[in-house]
Amino acid sequence: MKRTAPIQQAVPGLWQVIRYFWPDIRQQWPLLLVSGLALLVEVGLRVLEPWPLKVIFDDVLIPAQGGSLPRLDRLDPLLLLTVAVVSIVTITGLRAMAAYWSNVSLAIVGSRVMMRVRDRIYRHLQRLSLGYHHQARSGDLIIRVSSDASRLQEILLTAALPLVTSILTLTGMVIVMAWLDGKLTLLSLLTFPLCWAATARFSQRIRQASYQQRKQEGAVAATAAESLAAIKLVQALSLENAFADLFAHQNRRSLEDSVATKRLAAHLERTVDGLTALGTALVLWYGARLVIQNTLTPGDVLVFMSYLKNAFKPMQNFAKYTGRLAKAAASGERILQVLEQTPEVTDLPHAQPAPIFKGAVRLENLHFAYAPGHEVLKGITLEVQPGQQVAVVGPSGSGKSTLMSLLLRLYNPTHGRVLIDGKDISDYTLNSLRPQISVVLQESLLFAATLRENIAYGIAGVSDVEIEAAARLANAHEFITALPKGYDTVVGERGATLSGGQRQRIAIARAAIRRTPILILDEPTTGLDKANEQAVVDALRNLAQHRTTFLITHDLHLAIRADPILYLEKGQILEQGTHPELMQRNGAYATLFQMQSAIREEVTPMG
Repeated sequence: MKRTAPIQQAVPGLWQVIRYFWPDIRQQWPLLLVSGLALLVEVGLRVLEPWPLKVIFDDVLIPAQGGSLPRLDRLDPLLLLTVAVVSIVTITGLRAMAAYWSNVSLAIVGSRVMMRVRDRIYRHLQRLSLGYHHQARSGDLIIRVSSDASRLQEILLTAALPLVTSILTLTGMVIVMAWLDGKLTLLSLLTFPLCWAATARFSQRIRQASYQQRKQEGAVAATAAESLAAIKLVQALSLENAFADLFAHQNRRSLEDSVATKRLAAHLERTVDGLTALGTALVLWYGARLVIQNTLTPGDVLVFMSYLKNAFKPMQNFAKYTGRLAKAAASGERILQVLEQTPEVTDLPHAQPAPIFKGAVRLENLHFAYAPGHEVLKGITLEVQPGQQVAVVGPSGSGKSTLMSLLLRLYNPTHGRVLIDGKDISDYTLNSLRPQISVVLQESLLFAATLRENIAYGIAGVSDVEIEAAARLANAHEFITALPKGYDTVVGERGATLSGGQRQRIAIARAAIRRTPILILDEPTTGLDKANEQAVVDALRNLAQHRTTFLITHDLHLAIRADPILYLEKGQILEQGTHPELMQRNGAYATLFQMQSAIREEVTPMG
């Protein structure tokens, strides 16, 4: 325990990380067994390495001083020299082979565990609720999935393995040194406590600096990701210099943290080097006195010096690798911070797979707040029949999109229930609920894949005929076939190579191919010109047939055909009814509709 205490002080998060991922590591026990056996062989051969040199000094070069073993005096010196030299090559070769198998086996273990860690953190991020993702920065999360996960390998490969090898070697060597001469052994170990004390002192500071550095690197990545994702807006508003200055500031802080970490690690290495030199000088001075007194042979002193050099390696290696260990532990802690986050929305213990929905939806006294004391929805009650079309309108911030998020169970209501076909949706598993609800958002996300793959994304076994039928329904078939490669055309990231209207129609085709009984349309025509808007509206009408449809829109002209229309304001249903009924009431809906109609009449002649 005393030997591991400095490591625990230096990198307190290291053991927590290893314990957390131990089930993944333990599954690799065959390779760990091979690595462990090879490591023991390597350590044993390290202990044997200086003994051929002792034989050469004591039995070949200086035989008059008594030699190492009496029986060796009978052998021819030249033969003894040859055997000793061959032994040096053999021992070194076998040690190198053992080290090879130990390193390769552990490298495979590290790669497999890292693959599992990346897969686990990515899947966990996918399950975390929107509340977490709204607060987190995407660039920082990418760093945790990629770079932080890679650094965990350093715990097993570039840092932990040399430390374990050195500590096991030290144990064997101390035993042999004590057998040769107890007093000299105690003298050689005199500086060890000073080395451990220096290591413990600096390594904690290195860990803290490394954690701050990794945090700052996440901020750098987040800034780059955000600015590049919105590059069109950045260039349109001439924000290049502003983001460049922000990036440079964060990059400079990351550099300062990196330099601080390396300065501390270098200081620790030089301190350990100085103490190592002091210990070596003491042993050499006292050992030479024992040789002069004929208490030890020169070969014994040579063995001592060789062992002492290796005995100090745990401290030297820890000084060398503390920075890496600290960075790996800091990365591991950042990963654990994500994995220990509990999703706010999960399957309840009694949740069952949902049957095929008919499409009846009922909202019962729904209340919801993103933060305590600030309700976004207040007592929403609504009954929707299968196949009915509902329009949800109102000013920005009235809770329209939040209402649909509750229907998808992206959040849980703070009070009230959402029922589909008469059953609370929390009684269904998420994997059986959400696939039965299609969504077309204001900003349709397309993937860097072919149009065919984008339409069928996430649906197994879809035929080309079904893909084309969905594209025709979405009024997308004509523009797709006009492209050089048709359905095999690869779109850019986020669909940047298509126009807004084309992206929306691909999103509609994607919703159509899912054939869900419930459909949510969230501002599907915002930002489109008249030609594209009409094509999208026609596609949406095709898509909404025979489906329970919720349309969220600021454009009240799109809501005319809906029954009912909900006018939300400050999280409450202010008005509800058909378009003629609401116009007859001459309330907030009618006022807003008349304003939009007047604007349309003013804009149309200009077109």
